[in-house]
Amino acid sequence: MTTRYSHLITDENRKWWTLGAMCFALFMIMLDNTVVNVALPSIQRDLGASISGLEWTVSGYTLSFAVLLATGGRLGDIFGRRRIFLIGVVVFALSSATAGLAPDSTSLVVSRVVQGIGAALMMPGTLSIITDAFPAHERGKAMGTWAGVSALALAIGPVLGGFLTEHVTWRAIFYINVPVAIGAVVATLFAVRESRDTSVGRDVDYPGVAILTVGLTALVLSLVEGNSWGWGSNQIVGLLVVAVISLPLFVFVENRVKAPMVQFDLLSDRNFLGAVVVALVISFAMLGVFFFLALYMQDILGYTPLEAGIRFLPSTLMIVAIAPIAGRLSDRYGPRWLIGGGLLIVSASLFTFSRIAVDSSYLDLLPGFMLLGIGIAMTMSPMTSAAMNAVPVQKAGIASGVLSMFRMVGGSLGVAVTGAIFQGLVSSHLDSLLSGSGISAADRAEISEQLGSGSVSGALDGLDPVQAKQAAAAGAESFVYALGHAMSVSATVALVGAVIGVTAIRAKGKHSTTLEAAEAAVNPGGSAVTAIEESAEPVAAGERVS
Repeated sequence: MTTRYSHLITDENRKWWTLGAMCFALFMIMLDNTVVNVALPSIQRDLGASISGLEWTVSGYTLSFAVLLATGGRLGDIFGRRRIFLIGVVVFALSSATAGLAPDSTSLVVSRVVQGIGAALMMPGTLSIITDAFPAHERGKAMGTWAGVSALALAIGPVLGGFLTEHVTWRAIFYINVPVAIGAVVATLFAVRESRDTSVGRDVDYPGVAILTVGLTALVLSLVEGNSWGWGSNQIVGLLVVAVISLPLFVFVENRVKAPMVQFDLLSDRNFLGAVVVALVISFAMLGVFFFLALYMQDILGYTPLEAGIRFLPSTLMIVAIAPIAGRLSDRYGPRWLIGGGLLIVSASLFTFSRIAVDSSYLDLLPGFMLLGIGIAMTMSPMTSAAMNAVPVQKAGIASGVLSMFRMVGGSLGVAVTGAIFQGLVSSHLDSLLSGSGISAADRAEISEQLGSGSVSGALDGLDPVQAKQAAAAGAESFVYALGHAMSVSATVALVGAVIGVTAIRAKGKHSTTLEAAEAAVNPGGSAVTAIEESAEPVAAGERVS
């Protein structure tokens, strides 16, 4: 079969087939970050899930995804990036099927956790395989497409999830992954060459994997559950103590083991360090604003989940149109000023959202949505190419894992921090507006809690009509007051990120020129990894498809 269709994949176009296969799989991974949210009410009705069960349906995937990204990248470097990527695709597809078949909420949460494991094995491979396939001077173009597909999937998730939930069934949002995964496997087997880091042995750093998993699990779990458990609770304090102890211990262990999972000398390169900080900042801003504007459009403007998802499309279209252009400009002029300018535009967008009022219309939001998409597109692909071009190609797997890990942790941090600010301001502002109204402190606390979770209707049932009307108006005003301040914080973070990007990341110059020359010297017309592998030990039979 390979021989029959081998004429379709040549040495000249193989890299584009590879990019297509990776973007196909990437779309599936990123879609599952947002597609589930709008289906939660249907899941709750069908499975009788508790609020805690619904929260874990979302956070279980994010948590296992975030904490195992670096591990997935390292396993790809050791055992072969294509091999680990394909294992991840199969795990993801099987767990998607079991999620769609889940008879209860516990089974669904377990399937979502396993989905996150599969995604963590796949995600670093998408970047490292693309890095291996493209020479340094073309990676910006490829990364622009990669970043555009990633952002497109995140933004389309609510639209697709809403459509499938309303017109098919919520189970379809999981079943749809199965044929996509089959397509990704077929494309990868035909187009992608195997590559790995031949400068290290095949030993797995089990102590490093264990310590990093424990430390990041504690950190991310504290961020995800901080608002619901209470930031001063024994559980959150305990988790933070575990994180504070585990993460420095990880650094200590990695500097002493024979084959470390993370090589900290990567962070000594200012381009790579600057890029991972920018990755954290852009995800902090992006996921925080998507989360709260989805609530605002449904709770205050009265849109359905599908209608709200559709109204994110202006951002999506800007990202799809501009991300590839930003990648090409990064190739030509370097990533520094694109990243700085992109984050400035993101900051301006968030500032416009901070001016939202109860009576704002969608037309008032539209300029902010468009600016947000432009800023994200200008930042993501140059940031990615800056990081991947800063490291030797044979280290691409672990580098992409670290970069993706910072993105996921940044997103969790963004939702947690803005959520804490939002919930605290909602409570205090609501108390000030309803003081003297006759509504008890317990009822005010319940209204405040319901505002943070998406609806106040249940909390108003026990009030008389006059009090209910007053509480509803105060709740809407408190919502936009807290939202405005949360968006101001995100805008400030994005502004700081712009400064970091401009000061830490080099302009295109000696560093990138030297990198391209080194790769060309190792393997003219091809990738450095391929040349290194061909001159090193023979690969196992079947590792290379031609």
